[in-house]
Amino acid sequence: MANIGVFIERYTMTRSEEMGAVLRLGQAAQKMGHRLDVLFRADMYKIPSYDALFIRALTDPLNSSYVAARLAESNGLRVIDDPNSIVVCCDKINMYRHLQAARVPMPETLFLAESDLTLQNGSRLLDTLGTPLVLKAPNSSFSMYVDRVATPEDFVRVGKRFLRRADRIVVQRFVSSEFDWRVGVLGGEVLYVCQYLIPKRRWKVLTYTEGGRVIWGRVRTFDTAKVNPRLMEVAVQAAAAIGNGLYGVDIKQVEDDFVVIEVNDNPTINAGEEDHGTPQVYDRLIRYLVGEWG
Repeated sequence: MANIGVFIERYTMTRSEEMGAVLRLGQAAQKMGHRLDVLFRADMYKIPSYDALFIRALTDPLNSSYVAARLAESNGLRVIDDPNSIVVCCDKINMYRHLQAARVPMPETLFLAESDLTLQNGSRLLDTLGTPLVLKAPNSSFSMYVDRVATPEDFVRVGKRFLRRADRIVVQRFVSSEFDWRVGVLGGEVLYVCQYLIPKRRWKVLTYTEGGRVIWGRVRTFDTAKVNPRLMEVAVQAAAAIGNGLYGVDIKQVEDDFVVIEVNDNPTINAGEEDHGTPQVYDRLIRYLVGEWG
């Protein structure tokens, strides 16, 4: 029997679907004869006494989740997410450099410093990469600090706003779509496939209104045996460029081919959403954590 810890920050559990997924993971562990405990920040000192750790908290090298990951790894535990994956994925420039080095198909992507944020450069990039452009702050998640710009003036304004958080920003060709593919990859194998639908009159899956409301797109899951093999091939290639852990690979479909928008550590797995139709997600997670594969 293995003892598995699930590290949670209370503030990251805002929906019943999130806690539902943890409960289903616990049921899977129990069914296989293992023990699963939920650990909060105050329980961090207990991590070395476990056999594996699964992090379900916002990951960032400056967060407690990273400390938990480092503590687990240094004590020989199998851990999701591993510290290196957190470091790479929480810096989009680092993450995109890994994808570029591995020749993963992706939209044209540039990294700009403050001196590059001029009206002339904005006009040139809008002409060469197309209108609009997508600008991203490197250290962001859940679609925050990701915006579209259609004029050189907005290019400079939004770019300088994002530079308050970093010394470089990401500029990417915009790819229009009604949904994003999300492929969950664990240990180099596809765990689940779903689509995040883009709400009407929006251009990304998750939007924050000026009034503070959050607008989410619906989730539609697919049988992995029935999706285009090229989709999964691209996802696995992108995940391998980062590491051998658990990743959510966001992909746009361009006719019959696919381009990677980004690779996320700590991907969302919610009860009734990403796991819908693929209940084996939890069994495979437990088996990976206890070292039966991967």
